[in-house]
Amino acid sequence: MDYAIINGKLIEAGEAALLVNDLSIQRGYGIFDFFKVVDGEPVFLGEHLDRFYASAAKMRLEPSVTRAQLISDIHTLLAKNNVPESGIRLTLTGGYSEDGYSQSDPNLVITQSALSLNRELPAGMSIITHEFQRQLPQVKTIDYLMAIWLQPLIKQSGAADVLYHSGGNITECPRANFFIVTSDGEIATPKENILAGVTRAHVIKLAGRKYNVRERDIHLSELEDASEAFITSTTKHVLPVTEINGKKVGDGRAGEITTWLSDAYNQLVFPAKLSK
Repeated sequence: MDYAIINGKLIEAGEAALLVNDLSIQRGYGIFDFFKVVDGEPVFLGEHLDRFYASAAKMRLEPSVTRAQLISDIHTLLAKNNVPESGIRLTLTGGYSEDGYSQSDPNLVITQSALSLNRELPAGMSIITHEFQRQLPQVKTIDYLMAIWLQPLIKQSGAADVLYHSGGNITECPRANFFIVTSDGEIATPKENILAGVTRAHVIKLAGRKYNVRERDIHLSELEDASEAFITSTTKHVLPVTEINGKKVGDGRAGEITTWLSDAYNQLVFPAKLSK
């Protein structure tokens, strides 16, 4: 992208930088949010900003701009970069710290990157499971230490991602929420110790129009009998999970419910192109 915004100032992307004493660099302290732009318009912007400000409050970070000013800055960046299909990332750091440990005034960085979003149901993915619980799971922090550290194991396993579990219950993937369809047709998704995804919320609402949906504890053992599984995220939308720990989910293909939800969600995101 040609431009970024740091603390309200439009800067050429190649010149955008933070000082090395920022707590995001010194201690990995900060939060972010990420939303997509379709045909030049932010998708679910209000909900992403709600989550951004909620994460900031829980991390005791006070953004230097009002919500109205932040929206204005986002649209300024969209106009300058002029990339109709893209992603916007809002990063709020712990600020410049004299001792490398104490918080100060946060730095707010707004960046944009090109995206190529699927309009069709993507091929199924394989995942592995790993026991781990994120700190402050309700907060969208910049801490992805475990997810990145596990990359060699994920690749060695021939998988595309990892699903965390803790205390016998599954929670989430590093960058996505997780759902199963039980043998009796119930759609279930973890309720506790997760980041509540914006896409997740819309999928739950869509699914509730036609199916029985429950937010509840899901024991690791339930994966063995699931007839379908899928993940949801801002960029992946509804993506089938067809293999877990080397074992097929159902018949190893995207199931009927996953397929229906993928189509319904895509019509919500791309109404001009997919609605009939």
